[in-house]
Amino acid sequence: MPRTKGSKNKPKTVTADFAFQIVEKQSERKALSTEIASITANVDSLKAIDKEIVKLEAKKTKADAKAAEEAKKAEAETVLKKLLAEGMSADEILEKLK
Repeated sequence: MPRTKGSKNKPKTVTADFAFQIVEKQSERKALSTEIASITANVDSLKAIDKEIVKLEAKKTKADAKAAEEAKKAEAETVLKKLLAEGMSADEILEKLK
């Protein structure tokens, strides 16, 4: 295998522009900070929406329970009217309910 020519101890020349790299990294840092602020705002908004959802679900549950109760009441009234129409007395209806 042939050997490479030249010294391996040759000093490397650095021609990097540090000022440009600093500005580049600062702009990258600013962009990331802006993104973090945006994400934080979105998380806060999400938490507020979750609270609203919980409140709405509670209201829905309460409304459903009230509607079910009203339906039972309407059904009981219908049965009562039917029994009264058949000629039953109030005492006989109370006996059936027990």
